[in-house]
Amino acid sequence: MDFMGNAGFYCSTGAMRAPHHPKPVNSSLSPVHLEQNMPNFPAHDKPESKEGWSTGTKVLMGILALIAVICVLAVVTLTVAVIESDTGTSFPYSNNYRVSLPDGEPVTIGNSRILVMTYENEVVTEVDGVKEKLVVGQERIISPKHARITALGIPLMDTDFQITLKYLGTSGKNALFDMTVRTSRQIPEMVINKLIPPGMNAQPV
Repeated sequence: MDFMGNAGFYCSTGAMRAPHHPKPVNSSLSPVHLEQNMPNFPAHDKPESKEGWSTGTKVLMGILALIAVICVLAVVTLTVAVIESDTGTSFPYSNNYRVSLPDGEPVTIGNSRILVMTYENEVVTEVDGVKEKLVVGQERIISPKHARITALGIPLMDTDFQITLKYLGTSGKNALFDMTVRTSRQIPEMVINKLIPPGMNAQPV
């Protein structure tokens, strides 16, 4: 073997390097040391959560809530004031109801006091002190009235109205009538219901 050649080879390439052995990991390191030795990676920005309503939505919801409160107050404070009406008014609109009036007990429709007293197939109707006898199928027309409808103390509309009662007979201690409410202008049924007392058990027909 040519030792000189080998020497020259070692001289040209440098001394032979000793083999590299990795150092054992010190298992005695605490989790804190391990966390500190870990590389830091940039955190990804999380998108902002869209919690809550926008200002425009809040304003819109506030307006809708205010409108709802005003509507409720308008219905609660709805009133109908009735006074005498001039003659000669036409009544092109009408609403029909089946009503029962208690025998011998007065009721008030609008500002008219009505009292009925039945006997067999007849009834004596007294309206504002004026008596009139009816048999089954006959009608009585009550003098026209003028109504002013207000809500929240604000006048909403005016109308003239006239009530007609058609006698149908008796049912127990009640006298039955078909009642027609005619008005000079079209008004909501809710307003007409303000004129009719609950004791009449009015049913639209």
